Amino acid sequence: MGALAKKVVGDYLNEYFCSAFQKVGTFRIVNGQKQGGNVACYFCAPDGRVLHAIAGPVDAATLVREAKWVVESTEKAMKLSKGDGAKFKALFRQWHADRLRQQHGLVVQPVLYDTPHEDADGALTYRDPRGQPLAPVLPPPPIDGPDVHFRLAQQAEVKAAGGLAIADRRGRPWVLGNQGRVDQLLSAHALAKIEDLYGAIFEGILGEKVSTKPVEIVTPFPWLKAAR
Repeated sequence: MGALAKKVVGDYLNEYFCSAFQKVGTFRIVNGQKQGGNVACYFCAPDGRVLHAIAGPVDAATLVREAKWVVESTEKAMKLSKGDGAKFKALFRQWHADRLRQQHGLVVQPVLYDTPHEDADGALTYRDPRGQPLAPVLPPPPIDGPDVHFRLAQQAEVKAAGGLAIADRRGRPWVLGNQGRVDQLLSAHALAKIEDLYGAIFEGILGEKVSTKPVEIVTPFPWLKAAR
């Protein structure tokens, strides 16, 4: 709410986007205060295909910067693709791979053409607590390795993180934050439908469980307890 309350954010989003929200994760309200849960932001085409996403809360400057990247990249892709939807998709996936290399020093090969994935009700599916299918598990492309000048910095980050990192094709560990993991995922799945992609971000990256009952209120009617 802090970022969304900023006028500069509201003005930019109102100019270029139509905003909506949906609660999909479980959190508790205790004494009027929210506990737990997380947030993800999806920038979509008018038909609901995901161009970009932000995993987790960010400040106003970051939100506006990422939104501007979407707008400017869309305008550029429209000019370069000249109405070719497959080329438009390939450009966005390549640019997400470029962001991963430029901002995090890690290299992946973007998946420029789609291959059929598991059925939405298959074994590789995110499910709600009742076992009902929610979204397919979308695998990101494997990390090939780092740009050379990022190697030492990455080694220091791995050590600081206690070795908790993503492994590349050779099994070497590399630290990658939430936003880097989003770019890794979207270098294979940008322009996928939001209903197919949100599970991979909310559960796979943020580690939150999708729930059909997202809000649990502890003592929803405190005045009844006080009257007893």
